[in-house]
Order: sequence, then structure tokens, then C-alpha cells
Amino acid sequence: MQPFLQTRNLGKIFDKGKDLEIVGLADINIRIDRGGFVVISGPSGSGKTTLLNIIGGLDSPTSGTVALEGEIISNWTGKDLTRLRRDDIGFVFQAYNLIPVLTAAENISYIMKLQGKDSKSCDRRVLEVADKLGITELLTKLPGQMSGGQQQRVAVARAVAAKPRLILADEPTANLDSISAANLMDMMEQLNIDEQITIIFSSHDPRVINKARHSIILEDGHVVRNSQLTENSE
Repeated sequence: MQPFLQTRNLGKIFDKGKDLEIVGLADINIRIDRGGFVVISGPSGSGKTTLLNIIGGLDSPTSGTVALEGEIISNWTGKDLTRLRRDDIGFVFQAYNLIPVLTAAENISYIMKLQGKDSKSCDRRVLEVADKLGITELLTKLPGQMSGGQQQRVAVARAVAAKPRLILADEPTANLDSISAANLMDMMEQLNIDEQITIIFSSHDPRVINKARHSIILEDGHVVRNSQLTENSE
């Protein structure tokens, strides 16, 4: 059976000049099923963010390939790459990355507007996602009027609203208190189940790792463990 996402011999070398090179990733071979709830963990500098950025088309590998549903995407450029990030991949960043002059509702609908969807369908989807994430009361607020946990929930809503095939979340709980982090993970787990969107996190937070059904551990750019956590499966 064809995996939803697959990397083959994926490598990334950072050229620091003066004949100095740093290995970011080395020979990464992973397979992820559709609808997976996956955590990539490991110590700082292990390659977690680098791997997410390459999967999401925010960076290019030095060697190897990334395939999404059998289609190699790691060599895409220009319009194809822009369309991939707009239509197929939702991003949740550690720093939230909300547009400060837009309300929560406008932030959530931003990608859908870029996709050319009409205002009525955008408004319906915003309300649907906001209700699922418990942020309806935030829709008229600007990011500066929200707490960190509230901003992160809005960022998740923005990522999921356009119905991407894949969501990539880089250390989504890093700036949250324990209650907000637990609530966020519960909400994302429910979204994963309800919307059947594949979600991949990078994290060293046990609250995230313990929620995952598939665990990939990196160390010095290598995969040291890759396991399906069947005991947590549906």
C-alpha cells in the first residue's frame, strides 16, 4: 500500500563557508500513513525543524526525495511549490505568525481567500472551525488582544480551515502553559480524527509525544527510532 508521505535517503548539508559543512539530516527514510498523528522528537539540533521544513517545501534537501501520495514534491519550484503550500499543507509555527492587523476571523480565512473561495463559504468554514476549537468569541479580536494560547488556537484554525492534506506543527506547545498545551493537543487530536488530516509535529514536549500514534526520534540528523504506537491507535 502506497504511503501518504515518504522520504527516501533524505539528506541536508548546511554550507557554513571556509570548507565547513554541517550535516542537518542524513539518510532519512520514513513512511507515514494517511490520517497519521505523528511526532518527530529529539534533542535541540537533532534536525526536527529541518525535516519539517523540507517536507513542507520551505527548504530543499541536498539529497534524496520527499513524496506526497506517490508524487515527488522535493524538487518542485515556483508556482507548483506555491500551490502545494497554499492548497495541500497547513503550517502551525511556534511563534504563531498571525497577521497583526487582521482579526482572528480574517487570519483564519486568509488562505481560503488566496485559494479564491467566495466570502460566504469562507465565513461558513471559519465559524465551523472556530466552533470546533472553542474560539468563536475570539473571531473579532486582533492577535494583540489575545493570550498566547488563544493565538495558537487561531493559528491551528487557520492551518486547518482550508482543508489541507497535511498539517505541519513546529513545537506548537513551546510557548504555552501546561493547561493551554494540554487543551491544544486535545483539540488537534480531535481535528485529526474528525477531519482525517494527517498531522506531523516536531516537539520534545512529553505532552505532545504522549499523544502521538507514530513516533520518529532524531539524533544528530539520523533516525534512531521509528515506531507505530499501536497501543494509542483508534
